[in-house]
Amino acid sequence: MPAARIYQRPKNAMQSGRARTDRWVVEFEQTERQEPDPLTGWAGHANTDSQVRMNFPTLEAAKAYADREGLTYHVIATPERKLKLQAYADNFR
Repeated sequence: MPAARIYQRPKNAMQSGRARTDRWVVEFEQTERQEPDPLTGWAGHANTDSQVRMNFPTLEAAKAYADREGLTYHVIATPERKLKLQAYADNFR
């Protein structure tokens, strides 16, 4: 039975807005060890499930999909947003 993790995308450090951080992601966990290809040397394996990433509008929709498909899953809690409020004048203290 494939395992999956459900999480909410965090805000990228390089972006100022919070676009697409309200979406929930279902991602399959890697079950096989990656082996280097003898010809190219690239690491990979035949199971492509670990490359699949699906977005859902709510946590309930993501859980419903995992239950419907018979996936075992664990939900990774969303980290709490911490606001660092400071004044421009603090730079000159």
